[in-house]
Amino acid sequence: MKTGSVNNSNSSIMDMFEQGKVLKICAPMVRYSKLAFRSLVRKYNCDICFTPMIVATDFLRSVKARDSEFTTNERDRPLIVQFAAHDAQTLADAACVVAPFSDGVDLNCGCPQRWAMSSGYGACLINKPELVKDMVRHVRNQVDNPNYTASIKIRIHKDLRRTVDLCQKAESAGVSWITVHGRTAEERHQPVHYDAIKTIKDSVSVPVIANGDIKYLRDVESTHQLTGVDGVMAARGLLANPAMFAGYEDTPLQCIWDWVDISVEQGTPFTCFHHHLIYMLERVTSQPERKVFNSLSSTSSVIEYLQNTYGTVQDIET
Repeated sequence: MKTGSVNNSNSSIMDMFEQGKVLKICAPMVRYSKLAFRSLVRKYNCDICFTPMIVATDFLRSVKARDSEFTTNERDRPLIVQFAAHDAQTLADAACVVAPFSDGVDLNCGCPQRWAMSSGYGACLINKPELVKDMVRHVRNQVDNPNYTASIKIRIHKDLRRTVDLCQKAESAGVSWITVHGRTAEERHQPVHYDAIKTIKDSVSVPVIANGDIKYLRDVESTHQLTGVDGVMAARGLLANPAMFAGYEDTPLQCIWDWVDISVEQGTPFTCFHHHLIYMLERVTSQPERKVFNSLSSTSSVIEYLQNTYGTVQDIET
């Protein structure tokens, strides 16, 4: 693990929910919601960030896994570490390892990928409410910081009564909040079931976060109006525009250069650095431009291309 300072804070993410504003959250994204990207979205009104999903057993077993999967620093807060687990003690042990360097852990109960489901992780857990309840309780009982949160991120069932039952069981075990991706495990790009999210919000007293199809700042407010949720979580919308939560329609030039600066400072591997820029520029570039940009193969060639094509922020200001 590569970490900054230890968390000695008496404050809790739960205090943020008390303030009454709709929280804006960066989703856990495999390969993408790492420290550099979290550092970027925090500059643009993102309230809470998640790490990518980490398999708890690998994390506990391997120093190499810990070093590659969990990197943070003292400015990377509030931070939620998301784990894939199917055993209560394993999740609690992993939570105890990261607790000094984060504000909470989240149990992934929503990943629909085949490898996760076949290993007993992710969305298959929505069909095991007693196990989820046990896992939440173990984290609650074994992390000695009372402000440390234990949350879950779920998908919905076709029969919504089962989802409500799952959420109420998790609440009874002390879950801090629940993020609901408003699709079933089988659905990919179908419309989000906002009515289902609202039903869940109305069925529990803990905060509920809505996830799915948040692409612009206006979607935050419309989702809140439709569902009454306490926060929204974005994934692809933030990849396309990391400044989305600050109200920008498309990625501003300042944000692109912020990403370059952060990546160079933190030593972000080229593939990750380049992929994020491909996402950020997708909506504002033509097909021929994308073809040229996507073929670039070094950080220096990318920086040169950006300077020649868009100029620097200073150029715009003068």
